[in-house]
Amino acid sequence: MPNNKNDFKPYIPADRVVPEFTVTSILIGILLAIVFGAANAYLGLRVGMTVSASIPAAVISMGIIRMILRKDSILENNLVQTIGSAGESVAAGAIFTLPALFLWAKEGLIDPPNILTIFLIALVGGLLGVSFMVPLRQALIVEEHGTLPFPEGKACAEVLLAGKEGGAKAGTVFAGLGISAAYKFIADGMYVFPSEVGYDIKGYAGSSIGVQVLPALAGVGYICGPKISSYMLAGSTLSWFVLMPMIALFGGDAIIFPGTDPISSLLPKELWSTYIKYIGAGAVAAGGIISLIKNLPLIGRTFSQAMKSMNKEHANKKLLRTEQDLPMPILLVMVAVIAVAIWLIPAFPVTLLGAIIVVVFGFFFATVSSRMVGLVGSSNNPVSGMAIATLIIATLALKSTGVVGMQGMVGAISIGGIICIIAAIAGDCSQDLKTGFILGATPKKQQIGEMIGVVVSASAIGGVLYLLDRAWGYGTDKIPAPQGTMMKMLVEGIMNAQLPWALILTGVCIAIVIEIVQIPVMPFAVGMYLPFSLNAGIMCGGIVRFIMERRKVSEAEKKDSIDRGILYTSGLIAGEGLMGVILAVFAIFHWDEAINVSNSFSIGQVGALVVFVALLGSLAWVCLKREKKNDNE
Repeated sequence: MPNNKNDFKPYIPADRVVPEFTVTSILIGILLAIVFGAANAYLGLRVGMTVSASIPAAVISMGIIRMILRKDSILENNLVQTIGSAGESVAAGAIFTLPALFLWAKEGLIDPPNILTIFLIALVGGLLGVSFMVPLRQALIVEEHGTLPFPEGKACAEVLLAGKEGGAKAGTVFAGLGISAAYKFIADGMYVFPSEVGYDIKGYAGSSIGVQVLPALAGVGYICGPKISSYMLAGSTLSWFVLMPMIALFGGDAIIFPGTDPISSLLPKELWSTYIKYIGAGAVAAGGIISLIKNLPLIGRTFSQAMKSMNKEHANKKLLRTEQDLPMPILLVMVAVIAVAIWLIPAFPVTLLGAIIVVVFGFFFATVSSRMVGLVGSSNNPVSGMAIATLIIATLALKSTGVVGMQGMVGAISIGGIICIIAAIAGDCSQDLKTGFILGATPKKQQIGEMIGVVVSASAIGGVLYLLDRAWGYGTDKIPAPQGTMMKMLVEGIMNAQLPWALILTGVCIAIVIEIVQIPVMPFAVGMYLPFSLNAGIMCGGIVRFIMERRKVSEAEKKDSIDRGILYTSGLIAGEGLMGVILAVFAIFHWDEAINVSNSFSIGQVGALVVFVALLGSLAWVCLKREKKNDNE
């Protein structure tokens, strides 16, 4: 593939018209947007991160369009993954911030957020994300072709180009989905074995070792890889085996803010929730700000390129099919209408200042997100760091203008939610447009498809958030909503001047030290904030990926085996997420008691470990399966 943009020729030439924006691609894309949106919402509320849905959506669409409908239409497949992946991005932006509204409602401070408000926040965030990304396409996708790698965008294009294997690859995704759904139902539905195995170390007060034996965690670890997984585990090791034992050792019977009980009476999990969460939040906030500062030169260059590309003569000439974007006048009118709507519609608890903050910071972070995704991929896009920076600025701005108390805090969370969704959608849209650029898709049709995915996902996300909250309640072991809880803490602390700043600054200083020794701050900081057992489960998947990467085989065989693992683990993540939503329905109607067999049959913690090892073995087997097949041919 030529690196020079002037020499580049897409797979489908610009003068060739093939099926792309069809009823088939739209309907399948809508279905996948809902499925992956719900699955990623559950995953994010459980572990505090989401994963890109573009590749599994592309593979499933190939399995349906090519193998079932018997059509060979690569651009239809591309539009399916464009629409489908929007669900994951809307979910990511929503679950990082909006659970704070449910937590305040639980405390009796506000009325529960209605589904219309959640829908509108997700809708305007998504539409603004697409609108802000469109003028950046020429600068980032076209002008820097061969410079910005867009790893997931290129990988998705490769998957679609290898469409002859679509049926087999789709089967791998569905196998992972089925196995994971059954596993989740047996573990957290029937309670045949616990989903977390742990032990508080008595001789080392304040510490606890354990692992959450869930398929989604193994999937996240495999997809993120051993390095990211190890950074997260290192962060939680610092929290659970250094900081918490020190608090227990030096705290004694003291009652230290924000705690209300003597430190000596707190179990490790209580130490973590009372003190470590604030240290971790400080580290995550510092990590997000550090990443923004480090990328200021890139941000400046991207803005400059975007402005130049909007003023070029090509905007007025007759464009080829592969160069057609949504018209700028339409996008500008859409942005203006949305900004006014944010200000005037009562469902948005946002002032005129808040609406201005949304538009200005939205475009800024859409640019940052698109650039970051081009460098490191969607799954590593620091959306939560951008949201933290936005929340801090928005809360301070609202407080300085007299918008205080719950009105100010709800306004800050609403602004943060919209910005978070803008950043997530802009990053996803840039990856999808890169895939389309390589394949020869029509950008305008992809951009419309992305907006369709946004509308559908925004319509569904409110119901999913309500369902999970009603079933288990955010902030519980079942659905801890770590990012939303952290955002709530930050906004409350800034607005009420009640943050435990000593703990926050401890986390900030730890993040600075980590940056100095040149370790990626965000995964380490997120690891500090999350339980050790959760990160241990992620690390198990990372270890399988590490073993696969170290095998002494040809690069082609190694890539094939790793790719098969990514498809299988994508299925594991989707399967657990969807079963989590189904179990939430069971909990609401009290059917969960009927399927609980723990009183009559349980294989205990040892059995849980055996089953989890077997699951990891199935992942390794899937990775090695292709090589065995080739050997037999």
